[in-house]
Amino acid sequence: MKKYLLMASLTALSPTLMAADVCEGFGPQTPRDIDSHAGTNNRIFALADDYQNMNLCNIHFHVNAEHKASDFAILAKTSDGQPNGYQCSMSQNLSKAELKTPAKNMCQGVKPGDTIEMHWVHSSCDVSPGEGLGSCLSESCANPTLRVETQVFTLVNDSNALSFDELRYGGALQSDDYHQAKNIPNNTGTPVVFAGSTTGPSYTEQSCSPLQVTWSVRPQCAKLDINSLSDWCENNPFNESKAHGVRELVTNPALLSEISSQ
Repeated sequence: MKKYLLMASLTALSPTLMAADVCEGFGPQTPRDIDSHAGTNNRIFALADDYQNMNLCNIHFHVNAEHKASDFAILAKTSDGQPNGYQCSMSQNLSKAELKTPAKNMCQGVKPGDTIEMHWVHSSCDVSPGEGLGSCLSESCANPTLRVETQVFTLVNDSNALSFDELRYGGALQSDDYHQAKNIPNNTGTPVVFAGSTTGPSYTEQSCSPLQVTWSVRPQCAKLDINSLSDWCENNPFNESKAHGVRELVTNPALLSEISSQ
């Protein structure tokens, strides 16, 4: 506590100290509180086209929500008390049946009751879905336009909840079609669209991501059947079977884009 009080005092005395504590020269960063539209980062880039006009290149998920909104604002913490993303409000009011341990769970790092943030990553490159961010670019397209469609879920052991089979990669029917997910939720509020970066625990406000990404984050949680997610974790073209870690929320206005009214 004394350390934080000292830092606060020094910051008040020296405005330049705050600037030294964040990376400089980078574009807007992610994740953020999508209920707050303020930001002063002046790096501007064109937002990506609608995801339906791009190729789905990767699907993965993070344990706890990286972003924050009124519907997922319960702060999660690590075992040593450090911030670790956010949980859905609905996760606090689940039945015993919804929280029952499933007979099989092939997804490492998650269980019923957990919050996850699912990312459908899209690329302007002519690529096929695959493992990691590298699947979103190619030798002839090393600087793609990227767009991430985002939905936050609460995992439940309930076959009546949303099935991930409806949301997984659906293929391309013809050679000139875009690779697409079978569906992406459209009933969890109007997505908040903004300019940002890649995420993940390797980045902080002191170590920023250089990549430019258009984000589309739905503001409401939904329940997802963990059994259906387990089936996907067991077999998917992205080699995804483990929840990714989260990047701590970016709050410094200098690292955030201004979100235009929608």
